[in-house]
Amino acid sequence: MKSKVISKEKAVDLIKNGDTVAVGGFIGSGHPEELTIQINESFLEKGHPNNLTLVYAAGQGDSKDKGLNRLGEEGLISKVIGGHWGLAPKLVKLAVDNKIKAYNLPQGVISHLYRDIAAGKPGTITHVGLKTFVDPRIDGGKLNDITKEDIVKVIEIDNKEYLFYKAFPINVALLRASYADENGNATMEKEAVTLDALSMAQAAKNSGGIVILQVEKIVANGSLDPRKVKVPGILVDAIVISKPENHMQTYAEQYNPSYNGEIKMALSNIPGLKLDERKIISRRAAMELKPNAITNLGIGVPEGISMVANEEGIGSELKITLESGPIGGIPAGGLSFGASINPESILDQSNQFDFYDGGGLDIAFLGLAQCDENGNINVSKFGPKIAGCGGFINITQNSKKVVFCGTFTAGGLKIAISDGKLYIIQEGKVNKFIENVEQITFSGEYAIDVSQPVLYITERAVFRLTKEGVTLEEIAPGVDLEKDVLAHMRFKPIISPDLKLMNANIFKAEAMGIKLY
Repeated sequence: MKSKVISKEKAVDLIKNGDTVAVGGFIGSGHPEELTIQINESFLEKGHPNNLTLVYAAGQGDSKDKGLNRLGEEGLISKVIGGHWGLAPKLVKLAVDNKIKAYNLPQGVISHLYRDIAAGKPGTITHVGLKTFVDPRIDGGKLNDITKEDIVKVIEIDNKEYLFYKAFPINVALLRASYADENGNATMEKEAVTLDALSMAQAAKNSGGIVILQVEKIVANGSLDPRKVKVPGILVDAIVISKPENHMQTYAEQYNPSYNGEIKMALSNIPGLKLDERKIISRRAAMELKPNAITNLGIGVPEGISMVANEEGIGSELKITLESGPIGGIPAGGLSFGASINPESILDQSNQFDFYDGGGLDIAFLGLAQCDENGNINVSKFGPKIAGCGGFINITQNSKKVVFCGTFTAGGLKIAISDGKLYIIQEGKVNKFIENVEQITFSGEYAIDVSQPVLYITERAVFRLTKEGVTLEEIAPGVDLEKDVLAHMRFKPIISPDLKLMNANIFKAEAMGIKLY
């Protein structure tokens, strides 16, 4: 049998101009960096490959040059269907400048599309995305003026609305694994997450396409435990051995054995948070936790909730999950987000989204960038800045309860905490509570329709979504209601007749003594 191990140059030469290329990864975890580097170099040197359609579920990049930024060259890409854009500013610029056709679909939908393409189905039918910007009655996921084709449509089954996301053939799947044997059987024991590798490989092969696999090492045939083989060799066409620097476990760490269960890290090694606005928000949010509740924590401010829980001695009582697949443990932050310290299990991404979409999450904590008078949230688009929705829509739309966490204003906010009170030293330049959000990433109307409890937690105020509107329920001690809250909102919230002060212990240096009941 001819060896499937080839050079990166020959592997990239297998990609044809105009191909639809699916790339695996989550920030840096699982991203085949050696391959995307070579695609960039080949295009710049030879003009090949070009005019590619890029498809990906989770965001991949470091917000600078790595990951999908390697593909952000005019002429190399002609269309993108992606779940999260913010980590790839070079792709964002092409979209904003109308140099490429650009779509943003929910991460979980793209993950499920891979499976449905593999199975020969016409597309993915789901409620996910209704009444958000991906609903074709709003934007249909289109990101710029030159993107005209509708790839999402509303359908009705048994008098109930759903969205239908159209399937398409995948010509090339670019994947990463830890080891492969000479036949292409691949294992992922050193990866922090397994993501959609199997579904993507099956989708490409059943579309008549090819699978190119990046690995750390080649091992002898017959030496891999078949129970650990994640991608069988029958699906793999070419294997490229990567340089270590292009095969980091995450963009922040070459290899952390606590991410894949090789060791269990002592929780005492995890640093706590200093008492600032992030810790205030995380503490108030942690008060919403329940024992054994299945939980999702988003990137950014919500990451602090697990640190607070650990500091309060209740971390072991949490059941935290991440959309990338880990269940249990403590989410890693920054460029290692998507990995979990000491996970109990790591699912494929599509299986995690099955669970999320079906209502398996008891509570989810996500970021708060913009909120309007209808309770809608925008985290996906701000003027020319396209962040993308990622898994936000899947998670927030389907969790039994959702808590949005973020500072009250942004851009230069400075606070002080003294004697258990909060003082605003310098107000942020950007108001987050506005009349109408720029893009609906979370629909307050949908939440009301399904009777979903929704909270909005900031460092100085806590709001709840009710049928009457966004209702102010708590303010921080030391904060002036008119000057520090209402004056910085572009709509007037309903003020609860039972308006109260936030728990004073939130604003003290020592642990709060949070207990889960």
